[in-house]
Amino acid sequence: MLSSSRSAVMVLLCACLIVGIAFGVRQSFGLLMLPITLDLGWGRETLSLVFGIQAVFNGFAAPFAGAISDKWGIGRTVAIGCALYGAGLILMAYSGTPTTMLLGGGLLVGMGVSACGMPVLLGAVGKVAPEEKRSTWLALVAVGATAGQLAIIPCAQALVTAQGWSIALLALSVCFVLGLPIAYWMGAAADRVVASKPKSNAPAQNLTQAVVEARGHSGFILLTIGFFVCGFQVQFIITHLPAFIQDQGFGPQFGSNALVTIAGCNMVGAWFAGYLGDRYSKKYILACIYVLRAIAITIFMLAPISELSILVFCGVIGLIWLGTVPLTSGIVAQIFGARFMSTLFGIVFLSHQLGNFAGAWVGGFVFDTTGSYTAVWWFAAGLGVIAALFHVPIDDRPVQRLAATQ
Repeated sequence: MLSSSRSAVMVLLCACLIVGIAFGVRQSFGLLMLPITLDLGWGRETLSLVFGIQAVFNGFAAPFAGAISDKWGIGRTVAIGCALYGAGLILMAYSGTPTTMLLGGGLLVGMGVSACGMPVLLGAVGKVAPEEKRSTWLALVAVGATAGQLAIIPCAQALVTAQGWSIALLALSVCFVLGLPIAYWMGAAADRVVASKPKSNAPAQNLTQAVVEARGHSGFILLTIGFFVCGFQVQFIITHLPAFIQDQGFGPQFGSNALVTIAGCNMVGAWFAGYLGDRYSKKYILACIYVLRAIAITIFMLAPISELSILVFCGVIGLIWLGTVPLTSGIVAQIFGARFMSTLFGIVFLSHQLGNFAGAWVGGFVFDTTGSYTAVWWFAAGLGVIAALFHVPIDDRPVQRLAATQ
């Protein structure tokens, strides 16, 4: 039998693999914007709405998926998520109407990714990680998500170019069959780690009490509001940047290269954010990230659009892309403990996904209305400043229930 420390590493590795598949496939959807809309004769708002509703279903299901994981285990939860995600991709592949596309890409994929995506997996890793390295371990999950993006996006683009968007979606659905045994191994390893940990001296708490405690904490509310901005920014960029690039006269392959550039730089940025989070105040690092995003978008809008300016922007935004994830989830664990982290971060993540919906849909709506994304870019920059201001006053000290045991 594996030792507790080796089992913890196994949980981390499995979480990185699962989130890499889930995130890599989801971040490929921006490559489908033009092929699907042109093939089916839809406006961009239609598919933007599908991806936006996917984010909403993901967000609303995330706290429930987190609660199921906290109560009945990570393995079963992730396996269900993989099955739903794969089924959603298959339905998308055979969709010819907005309704069927919404059922597959919106409902099934949204619910599936909630059970095999960030909140559940970060919660699992947060429970088994050494406390002094928790932010770094959480950051490695974000790095795993990016590694999946690096691996899957070029393959998805090649499939779309060679075989069409429908065959590409069917091929991507196969990835989630591979996720099923990984979910089993992760669940077994997580159970071993939890069973080996000493009992906490903190007062016993059930799920309802944990949610009530978080709901009454001002820092939790501010963190939740701020994460909406992160969702808006990243989803607008990932959904509409490839189309924006083609609108400037560049080919579809360059759009794929831009997303890969974001992913590659994020592998460094996400890990570094987690590293800093184990050593300095997470809330101030988050505030800096949101300010830097606002500055990057502003310069991108003011500078002449060229291949160089696009790649520089993608590199900079990639360095601060998913650094918010280990820091935000780390603050949740820091304040409330790791026991119900999947559920509590799932609630925060709901706000992120509402931002996802707004970023995807508003981008398509504004483009179809004005013929340009310019207004949305400026709005995203302004939101970054607002988010930074929301994070500064967060009280990130452990709640009294935990502080009494430290």
